[in-house]
Formats: sequence, C-alpha cells, structure tokens
Amino acid sequence: MIYFHKSKIFRLIVCALVLPVHISFAQTKIEGIYYLNNKPVSIEIKDGKIAGIQQIEKLSDTSHVAYIAPGLIDNQVNGFAGVSFCFAGGLLSKEGILKATSELWKIGVTSYLPTLTTNSEEVLSQNFTLLAETKNDKAILGSIVGYHLEGPYISSEDGYRGAHPLKYVRKPDWKEFMALYEASGRNILTVTIAPELDGAMEFIRKCTKLGIVVAIGHHNATKPVIDQAVMNGAKIATHLGNGCANMINRHVNPLWPQLANNQLMASIICDGFHLRDEEISVFYKVKGSEMTIITSDVTSYAGLPSGEYKNEEGETIELTKEGMLRYPAQNVLYGSASPISKGVARIIKVTGCQVSEAIMMASTNPAKLYGLTDRGSIEPGKRADIILFTIGESDLKIVKTYVSGNLVYEASK
Repeated sequence: MIYFHKSKIFRLIVCALVLPVHISFAQTKIEGIYYLNNKPVSIEIKDGKIAGIQQIEKLSDTSHVAYIAPGLIDNQVNGFAGVSFCFAGGLLSKEGILKATSELWKIGVTSYLPTLTTNSEEVLSQNFTLLAETKNDKAILGSIVGYHLEGPYISSEDGYRGAHPLKYVRKPDWKEFMALYEASGRNILTVTIAPELDGAMEFIRKCTKLGIVVAIGHHNATKPVIDQAVMNGAKIATHLGNGCANMINRHVNPLWPQLANNQLMASIICDGFHLRDEEISVFYKVKGSEMTIITSDVTSYAGLPSGEYKNEEGETIELTKEGMLRYPAQNVLYGSASPISKGVARIIKVTGCQVSEAIMMASTNPAKLYGLTDRGSIEPGKRADIILFTIGESDLKIVKTYVSGNLVYEASK
C-alpha cells in the first residue's frame, strides 16, 4: 500500500521478517496472579492445552509479579502494523497476515477475527480467499478463528456510514454474500448489517440459520426495526456509540433502543477517542459485563508515525500525536490506532470494574458469542492461550504471551 505522509511518498513493504514459532509439546508450568481471585496459581500446560490449575502459597519469583489470564480475543481487526486486510490490488499477502498475527501476540491478542470492510465484491472475494488459504498455516497457531464482514450492507447516510466508501455501499445481496462465504472457506463468523435496509430481515434470518452471528451497525434504524432484527437473530451491536451521525435527535435515534434491548449485546471501543469516559461508564452500567464485548476496530495505521496519510480511495486520513485516527472529510473517526489491550486497561480505570470482568469482556464473552468452546477461559482441557500482564496507566503491559502452549512473546526485562 502506498501512503502519502507529510507530502513525501514512501512505500510500506509488507515483507517483514516473521520469526518462526517453535512448536513444542513439552510439559511446562507457568505462575501468576490468577485474574479471577487475585491469588497466586500455577498452571500446567501439556500438549498445547491446560492440564491443571493449582493454587499456590506464593510465586516462585516475586520480583516479576503479573496477572495470568486467558489471551484476548479481538472480534474487529481491520489490520495491524502496516498490514490491512482490506488491501486492494493484490497487496494483501500471506507474509502480511503472518506479520499482523505475530504483532498482535505482542499486545496479548491470541485469537482474532480479520475484518473486511465495505469494498467491491472482487476485493472482498480475493482477500477472503487468501485469508482462507492462510488461516490454517502452522505458524499462526490457530489464532485466526474466522472473519468479520463489516458492510457492505450498511447505511449510505453520512455519519452512519462512517468512513466506509459510499460507492461500494449496497443493499443485502444473498447470492453475493454466499459467494463471499464460500471464498472464505465458510469461515465468516459474523457480519455487520444495517437492519433498516430492504431485504435485511430475510438476510438476518438466513445468516442465523447458518450459524453466522449477525451484528447491527452503521445504521439509522428505529426501535421497532432494531427489536425485529433481534427477534430474527441479531445478537450484538457493532461498536455501539460509533457509526452514528454527529447530529441526532435527542429522543429518536439508534442509541436508546440498542441500549434498551436486553437481548442485544454491545461491543464498545475503549481507546479514549471513540467513546467519552461517561459513555463507557453508562454503556457498562446498562449492559453489564456479561453483555459487553471490548473490541478495538484497530487498523493498519496502528504503530505508524503521526501525520496525514492517503487511503486507497485517495482520501486524507489524519493520525494525531495523541493516537486518534480521523477522517476529516466527514469529521468522523477512521477506525482505531489503539490495540484492545488499551481498552481493557481503560474500562477498568473508568468503571472501576474488576480485572476478571474486563477479561470476561475481552476474552470470555467473544469466545461464547462465536462458539469458540476451546478458549476464552483458563480451564483444564482448553487451549493454553494465556497472557501474563501488569496494568499500566493507560494500557496492559504484556509480559508473556502463550498461544496453544507456545511462548510466542516475552517482553524484554
């Protein structure tokens, strides 16, 4: 992808060295402060799975005390570290997918859903095909669990459409979607749709029948439409509070009915830019930890220098020094440049919730939503997807990351 940065053009070549992961099935034990009860535990790992959990009197090494918890599961990763899953023109590569995955391990994400946003059928099909070919690569260690299709069946209205390119926004097309589903190897786990569109209700019912989790987002639906979408199978609101016009009616808008519907989960972006602290607090109070998912909506701009860039449509994107990613043309956010680990730390700080609740929202809940029964908690028989971390002022400090029992990242001391 070509970026235009501060009037100078440079090409970001996605051919980074991806260190090979040594897959080892030797038995090992790791210690930490258990995220559920704040007590020291020893976790035994064997053949890539959790073999046992034992409470211990004290840690063997008290000089590096860290929480121990299941790895984070991010359901909305548009890209990372210069790699976009929405690259057009064949710019997405296997090497790029491997790079993004290994970089995500460093911030505690052990499972994720590569997210493809509104684009042409050709680009979507091409990238889903490549993802399907790469998904089971041994070097990925099962970290890619499926895909999130956000759009193209969303509102065409400015604001509600967000930064999705208008020329590719369209009404639900089941034939097209099934072609994309097949291209993905039948691994599209979730799709975000605007429920007020013609044909949306039938689309929701068909997806639900296939076991695909339907999310509603980038929409301007009324309460009756939202409630009907939930009755037809929609389960979650995509990044609630975002994908919404800047100017809305104080009474009649899409936010209240989504908050009021007790059957609808909500994903929220807690990066400090997408939602104000008071919004995070209110959403958390209404939905609670069991009906909330922390997501990142992170993009390929994460980790790049601040400045102005051009996206593939030639539009200006601004990455501020503070880490905010803006789409000036509509005065809206352009996804995020902050990882989910920042959201976990922020929701603890803002709401005062327990570490166990924050991990539930960033790991256990998405695992349950997508039927990932082998991960999302620390229990015997589950995959040994484990992180050790401390909590900083604005982020989790990842000490170690294990994926399927393999130590894939260790912070330098």
